[in-house]
Amino acid sequence: MGKMGGSRHLKRLAAPPIWPIPRKTAIWAVKTSPGPHPADYSIPLAIILRDILGYANNMREVRFILNNRMVLVDGLARVDPGFPVGIMDVLSIPKTGEHYRILPNRSGRLTLHRIDGVEARFKLCKIIGKTMLKNGRLQLNLHDGRNLLVRLSDPMHPVEDVYHTHDSIQISIPNNTMLSHIPLKEGAICLVVRGSNMGRVGYLVERIPGSLTSDPRAILEDEGGERFESILDYVFPIGIDKPLISLPKPTLEVVKHE
Repeated sequence: MGKMGGSRHLKRLAAPPIWPIPRKTAIWAVKTSPGPHPADYSIPLAIILRDILGYANNMREVRFILNNRMVLVDGLARVDPGFPVGIMDVLSIPKTGEHYRILPNRSGRLTLHRIDGVEARFKLCKIIGKTMLKNGRLQLNLHDGRNLLVRLSDPMHPVEDVYHTHDSIQISIPNNTMLSHIPLKEGAICLVVRGSNMGRVGYLVERIPGSLTSDPRAILEDEGGERFESILDYVFPIGIDKPLISLPKPTLEVVKHE
């Protein structure tokens, strides 16, 4: 007898805690489709349109909106109701002129932060890996499933290889052109995207190396001078002197360097 595959259904009570939806108003929720973000850290398009923004009352209306290509994610029309929308993604509705960036908040959930049309032209991506390819090309593996190629003039002495894991890059959407590089170095302004300090903003004070029994960690300092600690994987650089993106009001005021 063959093995049974995964369930195609999801109850609201079992939905990921980062979804900002009520749990007891109905029985079922939309199950996230495979995509660029993990199911436990993304929100399906149908949940955004129906439960968060209120543009649809049911799945039939959600499908009508998506099939008419009225919703863009990172500049591309998406028609799958279960398409996962995750951290730093830009959601656009051209008919209404609305643009949102997906960001974490202090409540431990993902939120839709409204942005203007200028800011909607780019997004930040965190480098989670690097791969050296043939013909002198360096591939940067980004947190949202993208791969960005950097051509090296001399693979034996790659002066262009200034990118490191945990750094961020600013790219234009939807054409994926690199606009700037944000290294994770002392003084960089960072956003914590997971953990108990999720949604907090501060500048990097120190990086603590990991060991066999502990993950690498980072010490940050917020606008009030309070220091806090987070796992390095949860730290997302968003700027050097100032954030490159606007932030929700509770985290809008960030550290000002003396």
